[in-house]
Parts: sequence; C-alpha cells; structure tokens
Amino acid sequence: MRRKTLSLTLAATTVAATAVALTVIPEVSVATPDTAATTPDTVRWGPCSEKADSARKAASPSKATSPSKAASSGKAASSRLECSTLEVPLDYRDPDGRQIEIAISRLASEKPSQRRGVLLTNPGGPGITGLGYPAVLAASKLPQKVLDSYDVIGFDPRGVGRSTQVTCDLTPAQRSRGNLPPYAHTAADVTRAAGNARTIAEQCATSRTAWMLPHTTTANTARDMDRIRTALGERTLSYLGGSYGSYLGAVYTTLFPERSDRIVLDSNLSPGGYDVTATRSLARGMEDRFPDFAAFAAAHPEYGLGTTPQQVTAKFFELAKRLEAKPVRGIDATLFRGITFDRLYSDASMPSVAEMWQALDKNRPLPPDTPPSMENMENFMSARSAVTCGDSRWPGTVREYQRNVAVDRLRYPMLGGSAASIGPCAFWPDERVEPPVRIGDRGPSNVLMVQNERDPGTPLAGAKKLRRAFGKRATMVTADQGGHGVYPFGLNTCANDAVTEFLTTGQRPARDLACAAEPDARTAP
Repeated sequence: MRRKTLSLTLAATTVAATAVALTVIPEVSVATPDTAATTPDTVRWGPCSEKADSARKAASPSKATSPSKAASSGKAASSRLECSTLEVPLDYRDPDGRQIEIAISRLASEKPSQRRGVLLTNPGGPGITGLGYPAVLAASKLPQKVLDSYDVIGFDPRGVGRSTQVTCDLTPAQRSRGNLPPYAHTAADVTRAAGNARTIAEQCATSRTAWMLPHTTTANTARDMDRIRTALGERTLSYLGGSYGSYLGAVYTTLFPERSDRIVLDSNLSPGGYDVTATRSLARGMEDRFPDFAAFAAAHPEYGLGTTPQQVTAKFFELAKRLEAKPVRGIDATLFRGITFDRLYSDASMPSVAEMWQALDKNRPLPPDTPPSMENMENFMSARSAVTCGDSRWPGTVREYQRNVAVDRLRYPMLGGSAASIGPCAFWPDERVEPPVRIGDRGPSNVLMVQNERDPGTPLAGAKKLRRAFGKRATMVTADQGGHGVYPFGLNTCANDAVTEFLTTGQRPARDLACAAEPDARTAP
C-alpha cells in the first residue's frame, strides 16, 4: 500500500484554520478590469466576482458566536470585499525588468471618520492564500473598533493563488505524501526518503515556473508588501500576521522600519523563519501540546483511551506501533501522527482526535474528513517549498539528516522521526539572490508579539528567540493556553484585549505580559 502522510505544515502555517468547527467564508477573487473603479490611489478596486481557489478559509466561532452568526458575518464581509491586482518586479535588483502580479483585497472601514490607515494581514504559510483573509477576520472575532480603524488588506503572496503562481508539477502521489517525510525509525528510512525529496527538488528546478524560484522569498514578499503600501497611497502600514506570517512581518519591519506603524506578530517563528531548525521544532511543539489532549482524553473515559494522561500517552505509541505494522482503514502510522498533530491546533478539535483514535483502536468507521483531502494541494506545497528552500540553506547530506533523526527521535519521539528527516530543500538549486534577512533591534519600538505557551506549530521556545532578537523593539504577551493562533481566534481575553488596545490606541503593555489561563474561556469539546 502506498504510504501517505498528512501535510503537517498546512496546519502549522495558518492561523485561520485553528478549529474543526468551521464556518464557510464565501468565495472571493481578483477583480476584472471592466468592473474595476478608479479610486484616488493607484489601485483599481472592483468586486471579487470570481472564485479564488483557496479562499474558503474558516473562522473559529467562539462560545459567544454561533456558527450561523459567524457565517452570516462572513457573507456580509465578503459582499463588501473588493479585489484588484498589482504589478511588482520579479527581481527588485531590476525594478524595471520582468513583472509579476500580486492579487490584493480590501475590506474598507465603514467609519471614515475613525479610519487611521491600513492593516495588512497574512494568515500564515508559506503557500497559503490570504486574499479572503479580511473576510475571515470579520467573520471571526476581530473587534468592530479594529474594523472601523482600518481598511483591512489581504493578499496572495507571490507564487500563491491568484498571484503569479509557482508549480513543481507535483503528481497526485507526491501531493498525498504531504510536506514532511514518513516517520524515520532508522538511517535507512532517511535514505529512502531522500529519493523522493531529490525528485521533487528536480521537478521544481525544471518546471515551467523555475524562473521564479530564486525570487520567491520572504524578503521579496515583504518588498511586495511595501509596493502595496505605496499603491494604496499610505505613508505607513500596520500589520497582523500569524505563524509564518509572524516571520514575514518581522522581515518587513526589519527592511522597512520607518514605514511600519503597528506590527502584531502572532504564533511566532524564531528569527530564522521556516528553516531546518523551525521544521525540526514541530516535534517539540507536539510534545509541548500533547499533555493538553492527554488530560482531555483521560477526563472523558467514554473514548476508551485511558483514564490517566499516562495511559493516553501510552495509547498513542501503541496505536502508532500497530499502524506501522498494519494500516487500518487507510491510516498508517505516519498519517496517524500527522492528523493527531494537525488537530491539536485547537481545543475544539480534541473530540475529533479522540474519535479517530477510538475508531482506529476498534477498527470502526472513521470520523468525517479523516483523512482530509489532499487533492488541491499542488500550489500550496510548491510555493511552500519555493519559500522555505529559497529563504535559507539547508543541510545538503543525507548523513546530517540521519544524525538529526537519531537525536530528535529520542528527544521528541512522537514526531521527531518525521520532522527531522530529509526533504526537497536538501537538494535545492544553489542559486540564492541574497542572504536571509537578519532580524535585529534597530528601528522603532512598535512590535507586539502574542504567543500561546503550548503552541504545537510555532513553539514558545522559538518565539522567545525572536523576542530576544527584537530587543527594545518588541513587547511579548504570552497566554497560558494551548493551540496555534491567539488573535482574534483564541479565547484568552487578556491576550486579545492587549492586541486590540495596541491596534486601536497604539498602547502596548509596559513590559512583557504573561496572561493567566482562563478556564471559563476554554472551548467546550
């Protein structure tokens, strides 16, 4: 049977999909020239009349907001969403050379007297569309006073969605394997994974969009953001980005410190972005987060997974071992690990994890959308490879990945054998147009970082490194809760209020703030 793995990094790179209880955001797309209307700035806005492939992102409804109400808010927001395109240089060293398109969207403030500027947003990635993200935020819990204060701007980064796309011509079988290799138990497993990794790297380097690869980087996406600012006629821009979007925002405010207004970075990567260290850290994130699920499952003995956290943890390894020997209903051990990791991004999804485990344990029908569909993942996976492999240099020998796996498999046994194993970046073309952007403390003190303590996708340890790199530029708010994504999807009012205060008044906490757990705000499974 063909081995498959969930695209772990799909969840690990987006704040928008932090729950299983999802509401649909109506489709959006770029405007067409015949419907666009000229505004005083240089962008021609028009209705988002065509479907954007990946714009059906979901908002995580709170206990105070029913799914039907959130869906209604989403429809209302999407009906006001305007779209357009902007041409930017492929290579900023040659600004008058070849141009590519960037798709952008706007959810305009309905209170012009209260509007203070634009809030550029990014939901994560790399490789995830952001064109519909303003509607996602409006349908979720972004406070009305924030929506009144800004035109909320979304965009598809270069290489993604309705912007000029990249492709690696991935086959259905390659898409089904996902972005992380199968769990490696031995050095030979790493060697076997290297063959697939090399093939994908070669496909990317010889595809019809290979000319984009040296320029599909976070630094150039940040430069595109500044082109958006200029086109909108704004002197500065504010920013709200989560997961990979935290790194994108950090790079932007490093390259353009004086053009940065209020910068909010949520669920933070370390200063190196999605490099080999960050990918390996997914295994640490799994270990940080899993005790929350173990406590939940132990408190619900009806699932039959154990009555203590220790028993639930033992059940994880028992199921993984059994599925390694014999998959159940199409789920092998790697996919089991991946789906579990993916759905620990939100407390609300814990019941679905427990139901999946129960079904696998008893060989019963699986819950809906298990495993999730991977059919429309080609652009996401290709763009992710382009950015992660292009941003930094990765180890280039199989032996080094074998060493990494040997270390992480012991240190973080739940996921270490997968997250530390080899991928296409090991065989990426050598051409790099510039070194990675070094995040530092030069610039105004206008960065607010917000972070869950037990975040599986961007662990707290990496966020602390970014906080140290920013020095006096940043203040960090941590929330004593698990899951990926704090604002506005999380339920810690202390953390959410701090971000809203900063976006609307410019006031940050006087020093780093630790928000206590709020048990009453936990999503009821």
